[in-house]
Amino acid sequence: MKVVAFLFLASATLLVNSSPIKEDVEAPYQRFIEFTDEEGQTHTIDLEAKPNMELIEEIERIPANNAYYLFTRRNQILSQTLTLNNANSINNSNFNAAVPTIVIVHGWLSSRLTEPNPTVRSAYLNKSDVNVIVVDWSRLAMSDYTTAALGVPAIGRGVGEFLRFLNSVTGAPFENMHLVGFSLGAHVVGNAGRELGGRVARVTGLDPAGPLWNYNTNRLRASDGVYVEAIHTDGGLGGLGIGSAVADADFFPNGGNSQPGCLTSLCNHNRAWELFAATVTYNHLVGQLCTTTLQITWNTCRGQQLRLGNEDLRKTGRGMYRLDTGRRYPY
Repeated sequence: MKVVAFLFLASATLLVNSSPIKEDVEAPYQRFIEFTDEEGQTHTIDLEAKPNMELIEEIERIPANNAYYLFTRRNQILSQTLTLNNANSINNSNFNAAVPTIVIVHGWLSSRLTEPNPTVRSAYLNKSDVNVIVVDWSRLAMSDYTTAALGVPAIGRGVGEFLRFLNSVTGAPFENMHLVGFSLGAHVVGNAGRELGGRVARVTGLDPAGPLWNYNTNRLRASDGVYVEAIHTDGGLGGLGIGSAVADADFFPNGGNSQPGCLTSLCNHNRAWELFAATVTYNHLVGQLCTTTLQITWNTCRGQQLRLGNEDLRKTGRGMYRLDTGRRYPY
């Protein structure tokens, strides 16, 4: 089941611009939003709910609230738990400091068991010998959206502290790490990379969450890693993702607003991790550099090419890119 997750973080907002790149301002939004999940259930959320500051303060005090689950080719199905400040949990695991480390972070209303974790994890392990660490921050992610969003920086700092500890125990270099986050998780990995001084090789934001993030200085940004990429698939009117360029390289598949075969924002939103996982396997989607947002809208980009996603730890690139995809995997 594609998670209700990341769900209606963005029905949150009534965007004032339907172009793929929104102005860097926070648009007005309705306080109470009703949405229907993939099982047909209708929910109402209060987007002006008072954040649970007690929970936020606990998360800030205790980074160990995050949980870390290791998958390798020796344990592709059953994870091994890695624990901050417990060297034995790492030394007694299958973690291999000589191969790349991929860190995957889920979004709102999700956990380690929900997408994009299984799909992205499988794509990597089927392609090459890597460590895949799935971060579970569900204790906060399962709270109301305003609380979860406010707690993202602390969650990200906690992930950064864990990776620093991992480096100190095993010698695994930051330049061999790729942090991948979906929706609110995209801002989590941005903050994790920031905690490490932008030293990780790659940071990838999969349709970074939009509501409450346009003005937010804690959002994903280009300085969070050596190379930072964002894939925008639902940045249009009423979309779940941020529509503005935030990274070194920003990809806008099919214009960045709606995706072939999708009828809902949730489908558009999820397409970001679906496309990314497909490129880890096939490395087949190629964008063309755009000089203006109108070129993205009208599909008239004619600049240099750059491949979307993939597993290349030494990838480089800069600018906004448009590409068109198919309706079905591998797109």
